[in-house]
Amino acid sequence: MNSNYTGQPANRVDGPLKVTGKAKYAAEFFVEGMLYGYVFNSAIAKGSIKAIDTTAVLSVPGVSQIFTHENVSGLAWFNIKYKDMDSPRGNPFRPLHDAKIHFSMQPIGLVVAESFEIARYAASLVKVTYKEEKFTTNLQENLIHSKEAPMGKIGYVQPKSRGDAESVYAKAEHKIEGEYVHGAEHHNPLEMFATTAVWEDDDHITLYDKTQGVGNVQFYISNVFGLSLSKVRVISPYVGGAFGSGLRPQYQAFMATLAALELRRPVRVVMTRQQMFSFGHRPGAVQRIAMSADADGKLTSIQHGAFGETSQLEDYTEIVVNWSGTMYNCENVALKYELVKLDVSTPTDMRAPGAVTSAHAFESAIDEMAYEVKIDPLQFRKINYAEEDQVEGKPYSSKELRACYDQGAAKFGWDKRPLEPRSMREGNQLVGWGMANGAWDALTFPARAEAILSMDGKLVVSSGTSDIGTGTYTIMTQIAAETLGLSLAAVSFKLGDTKMPFAPIEGGSWTAASVGSAVKAACEEVKAKLFKLARRTKGSALKGADKKDMLLADGAIYLGKDPAASISIVDLMRLSNTSSIKEKSWAGPNPLAKKTHSFNSHAAVFAEVKVDEDLGTVIVSRVVCAVAAGRILNPKTAGSQILGAVVWGISKALEEESIMDNRQGRFMNHSLAEYHVPVNKDINEIEVIFVEEKDDLVNPLGVKGVGEIGIIAVAPAIANAVFHATGVRVRNLPITMDKVLQLAEEDKNQESLVL
Repeated sequence: MNSNYTGQPANRVDGPLKVTGKAKYAAEFFVEGMLYGYVFNSAIAKGSIKAIDTTAVLSVPGVSQIFTHENVSGLAWFNIKYKDMDSPRGNPFRPLHDAKIHFSMQPIGLVVAESFEIARYAASLVKVTYKEEKFTTNLQENLIHSKEAPMGKIGYVQPKSRGDAESVYAKAEHKIEGEYVHGAEHHNPLEMFATTAVWEDDDHITLYDKTQGVGNVQFYISNVFGLSLSKVRVISPYVGGAFGSGLRPQYQAFMATLAALELRRPVRVVMTRQQMFSFGHRPGAVQRIAMSADADGKLTSIQHGAFGETSQLEDYTEIVVNWSGTMYNCENVALKYELVKLDVSTPTDMRAPGAVTSAHAFESAIDEMAYEVKIDPLQFRKINYAEEDQVEGKPYSSKELRACYDQGAAKFGWDKRPLEPRSMREGNQLVGWGMANGAWDALTFPARAEAILSMDGKLVVSSGTSDIGTGTYTIMTQIAAETLGLSLAAVSFKLGDTKMPFAPIEGGSWTAASVGSAVKAACEEVKAKLFKLARRTKGSALKGADKKDMLLADGAIYLGKDPAASISIVDLMRLSNTSSIKEKSWAGPNPLAKKTHSFNSHAAVFAEVKVDEDLGTVIVSRVVCAVAAGRILNPKTAGSQILGAVVWGISKALEEESIMDNRQGRFMNHSLAEYHVPVNKDINEIEVIFVEEKDDLVNPLGVKGVGEIGIIAVAPAIANAVFHATGVRVRNLPITMDKVLQLAEEDKNQESLVL
């Protein structure tokens, strides 16, 4: 008897559909009579529209309509109606609301035609006259205008300081300080944002949308257009990458809905790659860190201040400096996080928002501090290891970061690392080894699921969650099959439809814990019904048996003390004349455990770089990422997430940067030709280690999620490795050859250089 599927490297159940092209994405649902929309965007960064000349557009054969603020009416008026479930504090952007321009590439109209090509051509004929106003898009030049980050965004917690870090730092013998900068970064998933809106009778509308939360899109659309929730259905079975960009409804959903309701025909709107740079991004940040330690390497003070950018409309916040108060044991910590309002679109969550920003600066500073006291960086972290949550004063439900250190270091060969920079070489390449660690919240949110077991022994489980490619279909199938003792082939998991039980938006690494717990709960309800039938059904081999002795495996119910006494689920349901068993259930966080414990996943990353001494080019030759994230439901899909996270971390460290032309107020490199991301040749050996970590408190499954934790420590590990290789401390991401060469040229005789 064997139905133990969780913890096994099961293949993706949706894999065959994806590799054969049968998995349909938002822009692949075709409906007879389809129209196509093309959005046109503002050419200025701030001001207003004086006039829009659409005469030439409407004369193009095949054009059905053009929508601008001049001819759109009947939409919600109040700001609150445009808020969604992930909105930060402030006034959300309202498409086509008025003539006001808030940021460059703001969507200002939609052309709808019989084909995409006609719509695109017609949009090029629109003539817009603007009244420009003075704008500001430079974060570093506006730090003096910063303000304390307010509460308001779900998940944001204001940082807590303790002790007297400033005075301790002033008296310290060993101390470092520095400023760390990274610019904006944009999401570039394979699938661009798209919505196919299908108008149906009586103003019912169905949206096939790219989103990480069908319920959030339904909520937003119903509020904006004054429709009841029952009249808006959102479907999103497959998502071609998102990691935060799809948490909030994007403007193509608004545009497609607007046109479909007005024209009473199906309308598809797909963003171009350039338009993917016209909405949220990882905000640029400037961080200032000062810390001190005694001669034995024990931290005596930490000061971490951060400035993040936000829009003029909303106060987008991230948890940035908070991590510095929890990562290490230190009695004196001063934390400050402020926002700078710029004339840009509101930033959006991007994989490990806040934490990956923080780690770049803080883990680099930890490395600097270790060198100040001449202690190996790994040993320095062990000296300052925090056994408890330093901010909340609570123990962790589990924390195996030490094991991550030990196993990662052993696999990497860290014990062979010389402390001195520029001490390893391969020909003309300087070799460096660096490491860093990171943490992420292990969250669980309320979620619902439904399980239907039919007479043929097939199980259908559903929840209105999403799968952005992380393996949600597969792990939910594994959980359900194991709970009811069925084969994986006998289970179908459905998701991405507002007609299904409600689930939270897929983000923050909480889906496995939240939806997985709900799936298990629903299947447990079905199991209870099966056991009851087995005990009461005439002709059942288990009639009258104690349910405590019953087991489910291989599609049958057994007695644990007498496996020969059994009955298949199919036979039981036929004997009892039960056509199906249908159960809904929910699961949520444990409030009592949350009061007494902190929940986090942890990781340690070890990186090797090779830097060309003449050219300054940096190659990441190998990475070891050791992760402690509770129970791993599927090491294959989880391993893929960590591999992808490391690749993204390499990209952040060396390549990704959205270049703002502050004279135009526009991101200029808005294409994959100029926005650099890694290609195959950039990625070398990556090894993932899952450290065993048992956690009975975090949630019923004991899982913590792995979506974010893999990326957090990668950039600082690489930055620290570059320092070890060259003696050059690059504090401004991405680390490009010009920065390395500039520092080396400034003073070749210095032991350590900083930019």
